[in-house]
Amino acid sequence: MNPAFENEMAEILESFIVESNEIVEKLGRDLLALEKDPKNSELHNVIFRAVHTVKGTSSFLGFEQMTGLAHRFEDVLNKVRKGDLVVTAPTMDVLFEGYDLLRDLLQRIERRDTETVDLTAILGKLEAVASGKLVSAEPVPTPIPETVPGDPDDPELPASEAERIPGPAAPAVSAPAPAAPEAATHGPSAQPTRVADATIRVDVTRLDVLMNLVGELVLGRNRLSQIAHQISGQDDNLPLARELSETNAHIDFITTELQMAVMKTRMVPIAKVFNKIPRMVRELAKEMKKEIELVITGEETELDKSLIEEINDPLVHLIRNAADHGVEIPERRVAAGKPGKGTVTVRAQHEGNHITISVQDDGQGMDAEILKQKAVEKGLITPAQAAEMSARDAYNLVFLPGFSTAKVVTNVSGRGVGMDVVRTNVQNLKGTIEIESQVGKGSTFIIRLPLTLAIQQTLLVEVGKEIFSVPLDAVVEVVRIRKNDVETINGMEVMRLRDSVLPLARLVDVLAGHQNGHQTDWIYVVVVGLAERRLGLVVDALLGQKEVVIKSIGEYLGTVRGVAGSTILGDGRVIMIVDVGELMRMCAGRN
Repeated sequence: MNPAFENEMAEILESFIVESNEIVEKLGRDLLALEKDPKNSELHNVIFRAVHTVKGTSSFLGFEQMTGLAHRFEDVLNKVRKGDLVVTAPTMDVLFEGYDLLRDLLQRIERRDTETVDLTAILGKLEAVASGKLVSAEPVPTPIPETVPGDPDDPELPASEAERIPGPAAPAVSAPAPAAPEAATHGPSAQPTRVADATIRVDVTRLDVLMNLVGELVLGRNRLSQIAHQISGQDDNLPLARELSETNAHIDFITTELQMAVMKTRMVPIAKVFNKIPRMVRELAKEMKKEIELVITGEETELDKSLIEEINDPLVHLIRNAADHGVEIPERRVAAGKPGKGTVTVRAQHEGNHITISVQDDGQGMDAEILKQKAVEKGLITPAQAAEMSARDAYNLVFLPGFSTAKVVTNVSGRGVGMDVVRTNVQNLKGTIEIESQVGKGSTFIIRLPLTLAIQQTLLVEVGKEIFSVPLDAVVEVVRIRKNDVETINGMEVMRLRDSVLPLARLVDVLAGHQNGHQTDWIYVVVVGLAERRLGLVVDALLGQKEVVIKSIGEYLGTVRGVAGSTILGDGRVIMIVDVGELMRMCAGRN
Protein backbone atom coordinates (compact mmCIF):
# COMPACT_ATOMS: atom_id res chain seq x y z
CA MET A 1 0.00 0.00 0.00
CA ASN A 2 1.17 3.51 -0.76
CA PRO A 3 2.77 4.99 2.43
CA ALA A 4 1.23 8.38 1.66
CA PHE A 5 -2.21 6.76 1.46
CA GLU A 6 -1.58 4.92 4.76
CA ASN A 7 -0.66 8.18 6.46
CA GLU A 8 -3.75 9.86 5.07
CA MET A 9 -6.02 7.05 6.31
CA ALA A 10 -4.35 7.14 9.72
CA GLU A 11 -5.05 10.86 9.92
CA ILE A 12 -8.67 10.32 8.86
CA LEU A 13 -9.10 7.59 11.49
CA GLU A 14 -7.61 9.80 14.20
CA SER A 15 -9.89 12.65 13.17
CA PHE A 16 -12.90 10.29 13.27
CA ILE A 17 -12.02 9.21 16.81
CA VAL A 18 -11.58 12.79 18.05
CA GLU A 19 -14.76 14.04 16.40
CA SER A 20 -16.83 11.03 17.45
CA ASN A 21 -15.66 11.32 21.05
CA GLU A 22 -16.87 14.91 21.11
CA ILE A 23 -20.21 13.93 19.57
CA VAL A 24 -20.73 10.96 21.91
CA GLU A 25 -19.80 13.00 24.98
CA LYS A 26 -22.39 15.65 24.09
CA LEU A 27 -24.90 12.95 23.15
CA GLY A 28 -24.80 11.62 26.72
CA ARG A 29 -25.63 15.06 28.11
CA ASP A 30 -28.42 15.54 25.58
CA LEU A 31 -30.00 12.20 26.48
CA LEU A 32 -30.06 13.22 30.14
CA ALA A 33 -31.68 16.51 29.15
CA LEU A 34 -34.22 14.61 27.04
CA GLU A 35 -35.20 12.49 30.03
CA LYS A 36 -36.09 15.66 31.95
CA ASP A 37 -37.78 17.34 28.97
CA PRO A 38 -39.12 14.51 26.74
CA LYS A 39 -41.23 16.78 24.50
CA ASN A 40 -38.39 19.15 23.57
CA SER A 41 -38.47 19.02 19.77
CA GLU A 42 -35.14 20.83 19.46
CA LEU A 43 -33.48 18.12 21.55
CA HIS A 44 -35.11 15.46 19.37
CA ASN A 45 -33.44 16.95 16.28
CA VAL A 46 -30.07 17.56 17.92
CA ILE A 47 -29.84 13.98 19.21
CA PHE A 48 -30.98 12.55 15.89
CA ARG A 49 -28.36 14.50 13.95
CA ALA A 50 -25.60 13.43 16.33
CA VAL A 51 -26.41 9.73 15.90
CA HIS A 52 -26.81 10.22 12.15
CA THR A 53 -23.33 11.78 11.94
CA VAL A 54 -21.79 8.87 13.82
CA LYS A 55 -23.58 6.45 11.49
CA GLY A 56 -22.32 8.20 8.35
CA THR A 57 -18.67 8.52 9.40
CA SER A 58 -18.45 4.99 10.84
CA SER A 59 -20.00 3.62 7.63
CA PHE A 60 -17.39 5.38 5.49
CA LEU A 61 -14.56 3.82 7.51
CA GLY A 62 -16.14 0.36 7.49
CA PHE A 63 -17.04 0.06 11.18
CA GLU A 64 -20.08 -2.09 10.52
CA GLN A 65 -21.12 -2.78 14.12
CA MET A 66 -21.14 0.90 15.03
CA THR A 67 -23.00 1.70 11.82
CA GLY A 68 -25.65 -0.96 12.49
CA LEU A 69 -26.19 0.14 16.10
CA ALA A 70 -26.37 3.83 15.14
CA HIS A 71 -28.84 3.01 12.35
CA ARG A 72 -31.21 1.17 14.73
CA PHE A 73 -30.73 3.95 17.30
CA GLU A 74 -31.62 6.43 14.57
CA ASP A 75 -34.89 4.61 13.78
CA VAL A 76 -36.13 5.23 17.30
CA LEU A 77 -35.01 8.87 17.32
CA ASN A 78 -36.64 9.55 13.96
CA LYS A 79 -40.02 8.37 15.26
CA VAL A 80 -39.56 10.44 18.40
CA ARG A 81 -38.83 13.63 16.46
CA LYS A 82 -41.82 13.02 14.17
CA GLY A 83 -44.13 12.58 17.16
CA ASP A 84 -44.92 8.94 16.36
CA LEU A 85 -43.25 7.73 19.55
CA VAL A 86 -43.50 9.15 23.07
CA VAL A 87 -40.42 9.27 25.29
CA THR A 88 -41.05 7.25 28.47
CA ALA A 89 -38.84 5.90 31.24
CA PRO A 90 -38.54 2.42 29.61
CA THR A 91 -37.68 4.10 26.30
CA MET A 92 -34.91 6.13 27.96
CA ASP A 93 -33.51 3.01 29.64
CA VAL A 94 -33.13 1.36 26.23
CA LEU A 95 -31.65 4.50 24.69
CA PHE A 96 -29.08 4.74 27.48
CA GLU A 97 -28.21 1.07 27.03
CA GLY A 98 -27.70 1.70 23.34
CA TYR A 99 -25.64 4.80 24.10
CA ASP A 100 -23.35 2.84 26.44
CA LEU A 101 -22.68 0.25 23.74
CA LEU A 102 -22.11 2.97 21.15
CA ARG A 103 -19.52 4.55 23.42
CA ASP A 104 -17.97 1.14 24.12
CA LEU A 105 -17.61 0.45 20.39
CA LEU A 106 -15.89 3.82 19.93
CA GLN A 107 -13.47 3.06 22.74
CA ARG A 108 -12.68 -0.30 21.15
CA ILE A 109 -11.92 1.43 17.85
CA GLU A 110 -9.65 3.84 19.70
CA ARG A 111 -7.81 0.89 21.29
CA ARG A 112 -7.67 -0.84 17.88
CA ASP A 113 -9.64 -3.73 19.40
CA THR A 114 -11.12 -5.80 16.56
CA GLU A 115 -13.09 -8.22 18.74
CA THR A 116 -16.78 -8.51 17.74
CA VAL A 117 -19.39 -7.42 20.29
CA ASP A 118 -22.74 -9.22 20.57
CA LEU A 119 -25.33 -6.54 19.81
CA THR A 120 -28.29 -8.91 19.33
CA ALA A 121 -30.04 -7.96 22.57
CA ILE A 122 -29.79 -4.19 22.21
CA LEU A 123 -30.70 -4.25 18.52
CA GLY A 124 -33.81 -6.23 19.41
CA LYS A 125 -34.74 -3.78 22.17
CA LEU A 126 -34.28 -0.77 19.90
CA GLU A 127 -36.39 -2.42 17.21
CA ALA A 128 -39.11 -3.17 19.77
CA VAL A 129 -39.08 0.44 21.00
CA ALA A 130 -39.26 1.75 17.43
CA SER A 131 -42.32 -0.44 16.82
CA GLY A 132 -43.98 0.80 20.01
CA LYS A 133 -43.94 -2.55 21.82
CA LEU A 134 -42.29 -1.23 24.95
CA VAL A 135 -44.35 1.96 25.15
CA SER A 136 -47.17 1.67 27.66
CA ALA A 137 -48.87 5.03 26.97
CA GLU A 138 -50.51 6.22 23.78
CA PRO A 139 -48.19 8.39 21.72
CA VAL A 140 -48.72 12.09 22.30
CA PRO A 141 -48.12 14.20 19.19
CA THR A 142 -44.98 16.23 19.69
CA PRO A 143 -44.83 19.64 18.04
CA ILE A 144 -42.11 19.78 15.44
CA PRO A 145 -40.68 22.96 13.98
CA GLU A 146 -41.64 24.01 10.52
CA THR A 147 -39.70 22.03 7.92
CA VAL A 148 -36.82 23.89 6.39
CA PRO A 149 -34.91 23.13 3.21
CA GLY A 150 -32.52 20.25 3.71
CA ASP A 151 -34.53 18.65 6.55
CA PRO A 152 -36.55 15.94 4.76
CA ASP A 153 -39.12 13.75 6.50
CA ASP A 154 -37.09 10.69 5.61
CA PRO A 155 -34.49 9.94 8.30
CA GLU A 156 -31.77 9.51 5.72
CA LEU A 157 -29.95 12.73 4.95
CA PRO A 158 -28.30 13.35 1.57
CA ALA A 159 -25.69 10.76 0.63
CA SER A 160 -23.04 13.42 0.28
CA GLU A 161 -23.43 14.15 4.01
CA ALA A 162 -23.53 10.54 5.13
CA GLU A 163 -20.39 9.72 3.21
CA ARG A 164 -18.39 12.77 4.18
CA ILE A 165 -14.80 12.37 5.32
CA PRO A 166 -14.20 13.85 8.79
CA GLY A 167 -11.76 16.75 8.62
CA PRO A 168 -8.58 16.86 10.69
CA ALA A 169 -9.85 19.66 12.92
CA ALA A 170 -13.52 18.80 13.33
CA PRO A 171 -15.24 20.71 16.14
CA ALA A 172 -18.06 19.45 18.33
CA VAL A 173 -21.26 18.51 16.54
CA SER A 174 -23.16 21.44 18.00
CA ALA A 175 -20.87 24.00 16.37
CA PRO A 176 -22.08 25.51 13.06
CA ALA A 177 -18.95 24.60 11.15
CA PRO A 178 -18.12 22.62 7.98
CA ALA A 179 -17.07 19.58 10.05
CA ALA A 180 -20.67 19.21 11.20
CA PRO A 181 -22.75 20.25 8.17
CA GLU A 182 -25.98 19.04 9.67
CA ALA A 183 -25.86 21.83 12.25
CA ALA A 184 -25.59 24.42 9.51
CA THR A 185 -28.15 22.72 7.27
CA HIS A 186 -30.87 22.15 9.86
CA GLY A 187 -30.58 25.15 12.25
CA PRO A 188 -32.62 28.23 11.02
CA SER A 189 -30.54 30.19 13.63
CA ALA A 190 -27.08 28.94 12.53
CA GLN A 191 -24.39 31.57 12.05
CA PRO A 192 -22.00 31.57 9.09
CA THR A 193 -18.92 31.78 11.35
CA ARG A 194 -16.25 29.20 10.47
CA VAL A 195 -15.42 27.88 13.93
CA ALA A 196 -12.88 25.40 12.55
CA ASP A 197 -10.79 28.27 11.18
CA ALA A 198 -10.43 29.74 14.69
CA THR A 199 -9.21 26.60 16.45
CA ILE A 200 -6.53 23.97 15.96
CA ARG A 201 -5.67 20.74 17.75
CA VAL A 202 -2.19 20.49 19.20
CA ASP A 203 -0.50 17.34 20.44
CA VAL A 204 -0.11 17.47 24.24
CA THR A 205 3.57 16.50 23.99
CA ARG A 206 4.24 19.75 22.14
CA LEU A 207 2.66 21.68 24.97
CA ASP A 208 4.81 19.73 27.44
CA VAL A 209 7.95 20.76 25.54
CA LEU A 210 6.77 24.37 25.50
CA MET A 211 6.07 24.25 29.24
CA ASN A 212 9.59 22.90 29.89
CA LEU A 213 11.11 25.72 27.85
CA VAL A 214 9.09 28.27 29.81
CA GLY A 215 10.38 26.65 32.98
CA GLU A 216 13.96 27.18 31.80
CA LEU A 217 13.07 30.78 30.96
CA VAL A 218 11.75 31.29 34.50
CA LEU A 219 15.05 30.03 35.90
CA GLY A 220 16.94 32.41 33.60
CA ARG A 221 14.64 35.25 34.68
CA ASN A 222 15.37 34.52 38.33
CA ARG A 223 19.12 34.51 37.66
CA LEU A 224 18.92 37.79 35.76
CA SER A 225 16.93 39.38 38.57
CA GLN A 226 19.55 38.31 41.10
CA ILE A 227 22.38 39.80 39.04
CA ALA A 228 20.48 43.04 38.41
CA HIS A 229 19.76 43.37 42.13
CA GLN A 230 23.44 42.86 43.02
CA ILE A 231 24.67 45.41 40.47
CA SER A 232 22.09 48.03 41.41
CA GLY A 233 23.03 47.52 45.05
CA GLN A 234 26.66 48.42 44.28
CA ASP A 235 25.93 51.62 42.38
CA ASP A 236 22.42 52.46 41.28
CA ASN A 237 23.57 55.65 39.57
CA LEU A 238 25.51 53.91 36.80
CA PRO A 239 23.65 54.24 33.44
CA LEU A 240 24.24 50.56 32.66
CA ALA A 241 22.88 49.56 36.07
CA ARG A 242 19.68 51.53 35.45
CA GLU A 243 19.29 50.05 31.95
CA LEU A 244 19.88 46.55 33.30
CA SER A 245 17.26 47.13 35.98
CA GLU A 246 14.71 48.38 33.44
CA THR A 247 15.45 45.51 31.05
CA ASN A 248 15.15 43.02 33.91
CA ALA A 249 11.75 44.42 34.84
CA HIS A 250 10.60 44.09 31.23
CA ILE A 251 11.90 40.51 30.94
CA ASP A 252 10.22 39.67 34.24
CA PHE A 253 6.87 40.98 32.98
CA ILE A 254 7.12 39.20 29.61
CA THR A 255 8.18 35.92 31.24
CA THR A 256 5.24 36.02 33.64
CA GLU A 257 2.81 36.74 30.80
CA LEU A 258 4.29 33.97 28.64
CA GLN A 259 4.13 31.53 31.53
CA MET A 260 0.45 32.29 32.11
CA ALA A 261 -0.30 32.03 28.37
CA VAL A 262 1.34 28.60 28.10
CA MET A 263 -0.42 27.40 31.24
CA LYS A 264 -3.76 28.50 29.80
CA THR A 265 -3.14 26.47 26.63
CA ARG A 266 -2.95 23.38 28.84
CA MET A 267 -6.12 24.26 30.70
CA VAL A 268 -9.34 22.41 29.94
CA PRO A 269 -12.78 22.96 31.52
CA ILE A 270 -13.55 20.64 34.40
CA ALA A 271 -16.82 19.99 32.56
CA LYS A 272 -14.86 17.16 30.90
CA VAL A 273 -15.14 15.35 34.25
CA PHE A 274 -18.42 16.84 35.45
CA ASN A 275 -20.30 15.76 32.32
CA LYS A 276 -20.05 12.13 33.43
CA ILE A 277 -21.68 12.78 36.79
CA PRO A 278 -25.40 13.18 35.86
CA ARG A 279 -25.59 9.76 34.25
CA MET A 280 -23.81 8.16 37.18
CA VAL A 281 -26.14 9.79 39.73
CA ARG A 282 -29.15 8.69 37.67
CA GLU A 283 -28.03 5.06 37.73
CA LEU A 284 -27.12 5.15 41.44
CA ALA A 285 -30.48 6.64 42.41
CA LYS A 286 -32.27 4.01 40.36
CA GLU A 287 -30.22 1.17 41.84
CA MET A 288 -30.70 2.30 45.45
CA LYS A 289 -34.35 3.35 44.99
CA LYS A 290 -33.62 6.92 46.04
CA GLU A 291 -34.64 10.26 44.62
CA ILE A 292 -31.61 12.47 44.03
CA GLU A 293 -31.43 15.86 42.39
CA LEU A 294 -27.99 16.80 41.11
CA VAL A 295 -26.83 20.42 41.06
CA ILE A 296 -23.58 21.25 39.25
CA THR A 297 -21.93 24.68 39.25
CA GLY A 298 -18.59 25.92 37.97
CA GLU A 299 -18.22 23.40 35.13
CA GLU A 300 -16.50 26.14 33.11
CA THR A 301 -13.66 26.26 35.69
CA GLU A 302 -10.38 25.33 34.02
CA LEU A 303 -7.65 23.03 35.30
CA ASP A 304 -4.39 21.69 33.90
CA LYS A 305 -4.98 18.71 31.60
CA SER A 306 -2.72 16.43 33.65
CA LEU A 307 -4.80 17.13 36.77
CA ILE A 308 -8.12 16.73 34.94
CA GLU A 309 -7.18 13.17 34.03
CA GLU A 310 -6.30 12.29 37.62
CA ILE A 311 -9.21 13.90 39.50
CA ASN A 312 -11.89 11.73 37.87
CA ASP A 313 -11.52 8.69 40.17
CA PRO A 314 -11.57 10.63 43.48
CA LEU A 315 -14.62 12.55 42.32
CA VAL A 316 -16.45 9.34 41.34
CA HIS A 317 -15.80 7.88 44.81
CA LEU A 318 -17.11 11.02 46.52
CA ILE A 319 -20.28 11.07 44.40
CA ARG A 320 -20.96 7.40 45.10
CA ASN A 321 -20.34 8.00 48.80
CA ALA A 322 -22.80 10.93 48.83
CA ALA A 323 -25.47 8.88 47.06
CA ASP A 324 -25.00 5.77 49.21
CA HIS A 325 -24.04 6.97 52.71
CA GLY A 326 -25.29 10.55 52.49
CA VAL A 327 -28.74 10.82 50.93
CA GLU A 328 -31.38 8.76 52.75
CA ILE A 329 -34.23 6.79 51.17
CA PRO A 330 -37.39 8.92 50.61
CA GLU A 331 -39.28 7.36 53.55
CA ARG A 332 -36.56 8.24 56.06
CA ARG A 333 -36.21 11.75 54.66
CA VAL A 334 -39.94 12.43 54.94
CA ALA A 335 -39.99 11.01 58.48
CA ALA A 336 -37.18 13.42 59.38
CA GLY A 337 -39.13 16.37 57.99
CA LYS A 338 -37.12 16.65 54.77
CA PRO A 339 -38.27 16.58 51.14
CA GLY A 340 -38.37 13.05 49.76
CA LYS A 341 -35.87 14.01 47.08
CA GLY A 342 -32.30 14.52 48.25
CA THR A 343 -29.81 16.92 46.71
CA VAL A 344 -26.17 16.39 45.80
CA THR A 345 -24.29 19.55 44.84
CA VAL A 346 -20.96 19.54 43.01
CA ARG A 347 -19.07 22.83 42.77
CA ALA A 348 -15.78 23.96 41.25
CA GLN A 349 -14.18 27.37 41.57
CA HIS A 350 -10.83 29.12 41.50
CA GLU A 351 -9.26 30.36 44.73
CA GLY A 352 -5.98 32.10 44.01
CA ASN A 353 -3.52 29.53 42.63
CA HIS A 354 -5.83 26.69 43.56
CA ILE A 355 -9.03 25.11 42.36
CA THR A 356 -11.60 24.00 44.91
CA ILE A 357 -13.96 21.11 44.18
CA SER A 358 -16.68 20.31 46.70
CA VAL A 359 -19.25 17.52 46.88
CA GLN A 360 -22.12 18.31 49.23
CA ASP A 361 -25.22 16.33 50.17
CA ASP A 362 -28.21 17.21 52.33
CA GLY A 363 -28.38 13.73 53.82
CA GLN A 364 -27.98 12.25 57.28
CA GLY A 365 -24.54 13.69 57.98
CA MET A 366 -21.76 11.97 59.93
CA ASP A 367 -21.95 11.12 63.63
CA ALA A 368 -18.47 11.46 65.15
CA GLU A 369 -19.22 9.03 67.98
CA ILE A 370 -20.48 6.31 65.63
CA LEU A 371 -17.39 6.74 63.45
CA LYS A 372 -15.09 6.33 66.45
CA GLN A 373 -17.03 3.28 67.64
CA LYS A 374 -16.75 1.62 64.21
CA ALA A 375 -13.01 2.37 64.04
CA VAL A 376 -12.46 0.82 67.48
CA GLU A 377 -14.49 -2.28 66.52
CA LYS A 378 -12.35 -2.77 63.42
CA GLY A 379 -9.13 -2.33 65.41
CA LEU A 380 -8.12 0.79 63.49
CA ILE A 381 -7.76 2.90 66.63
CA THR A 382 -7.69 2.23 70.38
CA PRO A 383 -10.45 3.29 72.79
CA ALA A 384 -7.98 5.75 74.35
CA GLN A 385 -7.32 7.36 70.97
CA ALA A 386 -11.05 7.55 70.32
CA ALA A 387 -11.67 9.34 73.60
CA GLU A 388 -9.12 12.05 72.73
CA MET A 389 -10.40 12.59 69.18
CA SER A 390 -12.16 15.78 68.13
CA ALA A 391 -15.16 15.65 65.78
CA ARG A 392 -12.94 16.76 62.88
CA ASP A 393 -10.45 13.95 63.58
CA ALA A 394 -13.34 11.47 63.76
CA TYR A 395 -14.61 12.53 60.33
CA ASN A 396 -11.17 11.82 58.91
CA LEU A 397 -11.40 8.20 60.06
CA VAL A 398 -13.31 7.48 56.85
CA PHE A 399 -10.01 7.85 54.99
CA LEU A 400 -8.42 4.91 56.81
CA PRO A 401 -7.97 1.76 54.68
CA GLY A 402 -10.58 -0.85 55.61
CA PHE A 403 -12.97 1.60 57.26
CA SER A 404 -16.66 1.36 56.33
CA THR A 405 -19.96 2.06 58.10
CA ALA A 406 -22.05 0.14 55.55
CA LYS A 407 -24.01 -2.73 57.13
CA VAL A 408 -24.44 -4.57 53.84
CA VAL A 409 -21.89 -5.07 51.07
CA THR A 410 -23.31 -3.76 47.80
CA ASN A 411 -22.04 -2.87 44.37
CA VAL A 412 -21.62 0.70 45.62
CA SER A 413 -19.89 0.32 48.98
CA GLY A 414 -19.30 -1.75 52.08
CA ARG A 415 -15.96 -3.39 51.34
CA GLY A 416 -13.85 -0.79 53.14
CA VAL A 417 -12.23 0.59 50.00
CA GLY A 418 -12.81 3.87 48.24
CA MET A 419 -12.25 6.80 50.56
CA ASP A 420 -8.64 5.83 51.29
CA VAL A 421 -8.12 5.84 47.51
CA VAL A 422 -9.56 9.36 47.39
CA ARG A 423 -7.06 10.61 49.95
CA THR A 424 -4.13 8.89 48.25
CA ASN A 425 -4.99 10.29 44.83
CA VAL A 426 -5.51 13.80 46.17
CA GLN A 427 -2.17 13.65 47.99
CA ASN A 428 -0.44 12.51 44.80
CA LEU A 429 -1.79 15.64 43.13
CA LYS A 430 -0.28 17.78 45.93
CA GLY A 431 -3.77 18.63 47.11
CA THR A 432 -5.73 18.56 50.36
CA ILE A 433 -9.15 17.22 51.30
CA GLU A 434 -11.33 18.33 54.21
CA ILE A 435 -14.68 17.20 55.60
CA GLU A 436 -17.47 19.31 57.06
CA SER A 437 -20.54 17.56 58.45
CA GLN A 438 -23.56 18.01 60.67
CA VAL A 439 -25.81 15.20 61.87
CA GLY A 440 -29.15 15.32 60.10
CA LYS A 441 -28.05 18.14 57.79
CA GLY A 442 -25.48 16.56 55.46
CA SER A 443 -21.78 16.45 54.65
CA THR A 444 -19.37 18.34 52.42
CA PHE A 445 -16.06 17.04 51.06
CA ILE A 446 -13.73 19.82 49.90
CA ILE A 447 -10.75 19.13 47.61
CA ARG A 448 -8.14 21.83 46.95
CA LEU A 449 -5.68 21.32 44.10
CA PRO A 450 -2.88 23.43 42.59
CA LEU A 451 -3.58 24.75 39.09
CA THR A 452 -0.42 23.13 37.72
CA LEU A 453 2.36 20.84 38.95
CA ALA A 454 5.20 22.19 36.76
CA ILE A 455 5.83 25.61 38.32
CA GLN A 456 5.08 26.19 41.98
CA GLN A 457 4.95 29.00 44.48
CA THR A 458 7.10 27.97 47.43
CA LEU A 459 8.31 29.19 50.79
CA LEU A 460 12.10 29.26 51.16
CA VAL A 461 13.29 28.27 54.64
CA GLU A 462 16.74 28.06 56.15
CA VAL A 463 17.75 25.01 58.17
CA GLY A 464 21.29 24.98 59.51
CA LYS A 465 23.42 25.92 56.52
CA GLU A 466 20.94 24.62 53.96
CA ILE A 467 17.97 26.21 52.17
CA PHE A 468 14.84 24.18 51.43
CA SER A 469 11.78 24.96 49.36
CA VAL A 470 8.36 24.11 50.84
CA PRO A 471 5.40 24.07 48.37
CA LEU A 472 3.19 27.00 49.32
CA ASP A 473 -0.01 25.08 48.55
CA ALA A 474 0.83 22.76 51.46
CA VAL A 475 1.55 25.61 53.89
CA VAL A 476 -1.39 26.28 56.21
CA GLU A 477 0.24 28.99 58.32
CA VAL A 478 3.55 30.10 59.87
CA VAL A 479 3.96 30.78 63.59
CA ARG A 480 6.86 32.06 65.70
CA ILE A 481 7.23 30.54 69.15
CA ARG A 482 9.76 30.43 71.97
CA LYS A 483 11.88 27.31 72.27
CA ASN A 484 10.47 26.56 75.71
CA ASP A 485 6.95 26.40 74.23
CA VAL A 486 7.87 23.04 72.69
CA GLU A 487 6.64 20.12 74.80
CA THR A 488 7.17 16.37 74.59
CA ILE A 489 4.42 13.74 74.67
CA ASN A 490 5.38 10.06 74.43
CA GLY A 491 8.76 11.01 73.00
CA MET A 492 7.24 13.29 70.31
CA GLU A 493 7.78 17.02 70.22
CA VAL A 494 4.52 18.96 70.07
CA MET A 495 3.19 22.47 70.51
CA ARG A 496 -0.22 23.80 71.41
CA LEU A 497 -1.79 25.64 68.49
CA ARG A 498 -5.01 27.27 69.63
CA ASP A 499 -7.38 24.39 70.52
CA SER A 500 -5.27 21.54 69.14
CA VAL A 501 -1.95 19.80 69.73
CA LEU A 502 0.37 19.98 66.72
CA PRO A 503 3.15 17.38 66.24
CA LEU A 504 6.52 18.88 65.30
CA ALA A 505 9.38 17.73 63.09
CA ARG A 506 12.78 19.43 62.94
CA LEU A 507 13.98 19.64 59.36
CA VAL A 508 17.54 19.91 60.67
CA ASP A 509 17.18 16.31 61.93
CA VAL A 510 15.09 14.87 59.10
CA LEU A 511 16.76 16.35 56.02
CA ALA A 512 19.73 18.52 56.93
CA GLY A 513 21.84 15.90 58.71
CA HIS A 514 21.89 17.32 62.25
CA GLN A 515 23.58 20.59 61.32
CA ASN A 516 23.78 23.26 63.97
CA GLY A 517 20.95 25.77 63.67
CA HIS A 518 20.76 29.37 64.79
CA GLN A 519 21.19 29.80 68.53
CA THR A 520 18.21 32.00 69.44
CA ASP A 521 15.34 31.81 71.87
CA TRP A 522 12.80 31.91 69.02
CA ILE A 523 12.03 29.36 66.33
CA TYR A 524 9.70 29.36 63.34
CA VAL A 525 7.15 26.62 62.77
CA VAL A 526 5.80 26.14 59.26
CA VAL A 527 2.44 24.37 59.63
CA VAL A 528 1.88 22.14 56.60
CA GLY A 529 -1.22 20.18 55.73
CA LEU A 530 -1.93 17.28 53.43
CA ALA A 531 -5.44 15.88 53.24
CA GLU A 532 -6.66 15.94 56.86
CA ARG A 533 -3.22 15.77 58.53
CA ARG A 534 -1.16 18.61 59.98
CA LEU A 535 2.53 18.81 60.89
CA GLY A 536 4.73 21.63 62.14
CA LEU A 537 8.15 21.94 60.48
CA VAL A 538 10.69 23.60 62.78
CA VAL A 539 13.07 25.84 60.81
CA ASP A 540 15.68 28.45 61.68
CA ALA A 541 14.59 31.27 59.39
CA LEU A 542 12.10 32.27 56.70
CA LEU A 543 13.62 33.62 53.47
CA GLY A 544 10.42 34.57 51.67
CA GLN A 545 8.17 33.35 48.88
CA LYS A 546 9.65 32.25 45.54
CA GLU A 547 8.30 30.86 42.30
CA VAL A 548 10.33 27.81 41.36
CA VAL A 549 10.49 25.29 38.53
CA ILE A 550 10.39 21.68 39.70
CA LYS A 551 13.27 19.62 38.35
CA SER A 552 14.03 15.95 38.79
CA ILE A 553 17.06 15.18 40.96
CA GLY A 554 18.21 12.74 38.29
CA GLU A 555 18.94 9.02 38.06
CA TYR A 556 22.32 9.35 39.78
CA LEU A 557 20.78 10.25 43.12
CA GLY A 558 17.65 8.22 42.47
CA THR A 559 14.87 8.56 45.05
CA VAL A 560 15.63 10.60 48.15
CA ARG A 561 13.07 10.26 50.92
CA GLY A 562 11.37 13.52 51.80
CA VAL A 563 12.52 15.24 48.60
CA ALA A 564 10.09 15.87 45.72
CA GLY A 565 12.65 17.39 43.36
CA SER A 566 15.06 20.26 43.05
CA THR A 567 15.22 23.78 41.72
CA ILE A 568 17.81 26.45 40.97
CA LEU A 569 17.88 29.77 42.77
CA GLY A 570 18.75 33.07 41.15
CA ASP A 571 22.34 32.87 42.41
CA GLY A 572 22.81 29.48 40.80
CA ARG A 573 22.48 27.37 43.96
CA VAL A 574 20.61 24.08 43.67
CA ILE A 575 18.15 23.47 46.51
CA MET A 576 15.80 20.64 47.37
CA ILE A 577 11.99 20.85 47.29
CA VAL A 578 10.36 19.19 50.29
CA ASP A 579 7.91 16.34 49.64
CA VAL A 580 5.39 17.14 52.37
CA GLY A 581 3.50 13.85 52.06
CA GLU A 582 6.62 11.70 52.31
CA LEU A 583 7.94 13.86 55.14
CA MET A 584 4.74 13.23 57.11
CA ARG A 585 5.08 9.49 56.58
CA MET A 586 8.73 9.60 57.67
CA CYS A 587 7.88 11.48 60.85
CA ALA A 588 4.98 9.13 61.62
CA GLY A 589 7.38 6.17 61.27
CA ARG A 590 9.97 7.72 63.56
CA ASN A 591 7.41 8.28 66.28
